[in-house]
Amino acid sequence: MARPQTTPRPLVSQADLSRLGRGLDPETKRRLTRVVRLWKKIKQSGGKVVVATGSGPNLHEGVTCQVAELVRLGLVDGVLTSSAVAGHEMAGVLERVRRVDGAKLGLDPAGLPADGKVEVALLGAGPLANLAKQTNLDRDYYRRLLSAPGKEIIKVAGNLAYPTGLWLERVARRLEPLARSLGQPLEALAGRGCDPLTMLGACARRKVPCLVTVPQLVGGGQLGLAVGDSISISARSSRVAALLASADLIIESGVALTQEIHDGPFELYTGHGMWARHEGQATFSLGGKSVVRIDLDPNLERAWALQRSKDAVGSAIDQGKPKAVGLKMPFRMEMSGFARLPGALPLTGDLGVIWPLLASRVMRAMGVKSGFLCYKQGTPPGEAVREHIVKNVKPLDPDMAVRGLKESGQWH
Repeated sequence: MARPQTTPRPLVSQADLSRLGRGLDPETKRRLTRVVRLWKKIKQSGGKVVVATGSGPNLHEGVTCQVAELVRLGLVDGVLTSSAVAGHEMAGVLERVRRVDGAKLGLDPAGLPADGKVEVALLGAGPLANLAKQTNLDRDYYRRLLSAPGKEIIKVAGNLAYPTGLWLERVARRLEPLARSLGQPLEALAGRGCDPLTMLGACARRKVPCLVTVPQLVGGGQLGLAVGDSISISARSSRVAALLASADLIIESGVALTQEIHDGPFELYTGHGMWARHEGQATFSLGGKSVVRIDLDPNLERAWALQRSKDAVGSAIDQGKPKAVGLKMPFRMEMSGFARLPGALPLTGDLGVIWPLLASRVMRAMGVKSGFLCYKQGTPPGEAVREHIVKNVKPLDPDMAVRGLKESGQWH
């Protein structure tokens, strides 16, 4: 399959990376070096690295594209993500839209979002023609949207903008019966037709899993429902557990609900898989694995530190006391499992800062060259990266997804 598109010159320079690095506190710098060394050691010994991503900043900061590039290079061996991310990747990750006043277009206020704005995707003639081949478009409505004044922004693709959001939901529902008939997750089927600079596309090309987790199924409109309906909850949970069981290093990137993702119904260390094991089902433990979490919330760091100094989280559980009260801090559920894992390590910071530093150093340590590097948005290099994604990362090609099945012999 085709390699990811690259730029003629690097969008992010070594000087740009140095500027990011100077903004980190000394402890975060030390931990970053520790993670790079661990990642290198695991890959050189034949081990596996799995990344779990959330939505939001992972897309806006180019992190999902960065993970895709690491998959292509063989430095990441599987991905867990959300249906929202899967949908945005299928639509091209980021797109340029204009936000316009729906009421001024004569649209029913009852059907508009809270701010009354609707969005129009600013597509060229070629991309618009491609969408028109796959779904019926209201050209008059599209022209009315285009003629309306409004602010132009870059945002996640295939969301509320016309026609990309509607196209995405329709194409997902069309692919769903085929995925079900093959016993495949919809995201795996779609990945065969996704751009190689998406996690879905990169994983499909390297034949490694890219899975939506059960807690992250809700989102993405009809796309999320189609992903959820493509295989059973039990089958999805088993696939997620198998991927986590295979990993030596798990990197969590701006993702919520990780307690439910990691322990799930089959994990033993936090106890939820005990009865599955009792009943003879396959289980695994996170007890011996390294889990790195990139997160802006300093309370995660505090919970992790209190567990190591005072066994504070474990004691609260042992005594049946509310952890938020005992630790005197706002407590998110995922802090509990993370803080208690022996191999857990928090990297407190902005995804747009941590990821380019981490990825560039890992690639340099492994002696590989990259065609893509993400960067913090709101900076000149970061905005250049976002423009590159808008221009170069293409939406899902459903015909290519089906051709990929035929070439693999899974469907005739």
